[in-house]
Amino acid sequence: MRLGDFTTLTFDCYGTLIDWETGIHEALRPWLARHGADIGREALLAAFARQESAQQAETPSMLYPELLGRVLMRMGEEFGLPVTASEAEAFGRSVGDWPAFADSAEALAYLRHHYRLVVLSNVDRAGIARSAAKLGDPFDAVYTAEEIGSYKPDPRNFAFLLERLSEQGCRREEILHTAQSLFHDHVPARAAGLATCWIDRHAGRAGGATPPVATPVETDFRFVSLAAMVEAHRAEQQG
Repeated sequence: MRLGDFTTLTFDCYGTLIDWETGIHEALRPWLARHGADIGREALLAAFARQESAQQAETPSMLYPELLGRVLMRMGEEFGLPVTASEAEAFGRSVGDWPAFADSAEALAYLRHHYRLVVLSNVDRAGIARSAAKLGDPFDAVYTAEEIGSYKPDPRNFAFLLERLSEQGCRREEILHTAQSLFHDHVPARAAGLATCWIDRHAGRAGGATPPVATPVETDFRFVSLAAMVEAHRAEQQG
């Protein structure tokens, strides 16, 4: 299998193109500082992973900004720290402030000359619009949890994606799903019969803002960055 075998790259955005772990940590620092709480980054992200996935499963139709606020309240309960309504609201609005990975915009600018680029994201349309602007607005289509009514890893999200792409004449075998999260993306993408490319931003290290998976996940490609994926594609083209 070669990267050039595909016509369409479907992307997760947060964790793959946008550095959501840095964004989450920075957005929560004022809350922690207000209480003088000494909670390390990894412990904070692990709590976020637990509480976000639980909240998404409980309230699949809730818009992401409100859901993020609920996640912060759950984290407050876990750590024994109070959360004000304004703090929850501010965290919910923070998505568009989360930074892009340094290689994302340039890599997407290259890839858009070779593929249709599509995003399947667990946020709302307003949040993804702000993030897409940081990336140079390279996407041919964007599908969000807001319109689908559920959050990955729910299989409905990938069913929605495949249905929309099929309507555009794109066959399943033309699609390479490209993502960081094994939990949110690779497990359900494989179940949906998609080829997958793992952008392993953690370089094999466990932890971060996504829950662990119960069993090993096989992917068709693995790169430690989007820039590395671009270099592999260039090498194929030159070969």
